[in-house]
Amino acid sequence: MKHNNAAWIRATYLVAAAADEIEATARALATEQSVEMPLEAITDRRIVDEVVGRVQDISEEGPGYYAVTLDLATETVGRDVTQLLNMLFGNCSLHEEVRLLDVTLPAELLASFRGPRHGIEGLRQLCGAPQRPLTATALQPQGLSAAALADLCGRFARAGIDFVKDDHGLADQSAAPFAARVEACQAAVQRANRDTGGSTCYVPSLVGSPQSLARQAAFAREQGVEAILVAPSLIGLGAFRELVDSDLHGLAVLAHPAFAGAARIDPPLLLASLFRMLGADATIFPHVGGRFSYSAQRCQAIAERARRPWAHLAPCLPVPAGGMTPDRVGEIIGTYGQDVMLLIGGALLSAGDRLDEQANHFVREVANGGA
Repeated sequence: MKHNNAAWIRATYLVAAAADEIEATARALATEQSVEMPLEAITDRRIVDEVVGRVQDISEEGPGYYAVTLDLATETVGRDVTQLLNMLFGNCSLHEEVRLLDVTLPAELLASFRGPRHGIEGLRQLCGAPQRPLTATALQPQGLSAAALADLCGRFARAGIDFVKDDHGLADQSAAPFAARVEACQAAVQRANRDTGGSTCYVPSLVGSPQSLARQAAFAREQGVEAILVAPSLIGLGAFRELVDSDLHGLAVLAHPAFAGAARIDPPLLLASLFRMLGADATIFPHVGGRFSYSAQRCQAIAERARRPWAHLAPCLPVPAGGMTPDRVGEIIGTYGQDVMLLIGGALLSAGDRLDEQANHFVREVANGGA
């Protein structure tokens, strides 16, 4: 039976199943992710026709693996992102043989999400870099005092690094409480910018309950901060959307991938499409060859999804990271082009007494395209 595509969300899953079981598995998946009850017990014909999920396609992806495409009723979601994730991957996330690969939202539902407020162009404006790749580093390790972190922040800013972010593990610990750290680091960056004429942005990490996040964002803005780091999967996508929709006092948002691997949602979908849809201006992800096992194909897919035209949503800047070193600058720029932010943290800090020299070298390498 044909139906109005505008009323349905299309979701694709990778399912491990035997060939003689995949059709029944797909039908069960459609039921589980929609009405979650025996179909024969449903007596309302409208629900059967307009609410029950439908199997649209099954295709073999490899021995024992199938791509199963379902249509799910938009009315089951409303306009709430938490409920959207519930209907896409709520119960079926408990099945280890199921992975959420892709989602296509109807135009009316997609229109309810504002997407990035700054996007790539806005991030470029913040640091005064209209064309070249952007640079970023991280303040590490945990356990340093607010004053020590601020000293690092100022040194990185004097080297001309565009974004100096907290390590995502920095929160409100006793060694460097949030308020003291943000005040000290932002002041250090502002002094460096005044002295050098630069436009470095300090990016504090926000974590906690929705109320805590709102307080932290407001405090950061009061200190003159212009961008923040948030891990959407860690705080919850609903809380992330609420934080961004509060306008964040004009703050740009860098999305961190912490906890994103806890659910079997394909990284290009989660880190690029969903984070972008909910308002991430830049998305951090593990680049191939670093500390994580992402493939070159997966990294390219994340960058492509983050930047491609998508309805009214501004593009999101890809930020390859995870054990990158300055000698890979040329390779990274060659892979992603000019619309990219290179995040190198530990490799700069490992320089020890040569930290300033290494940070300056990193900035020059990016400015020269890694040549």
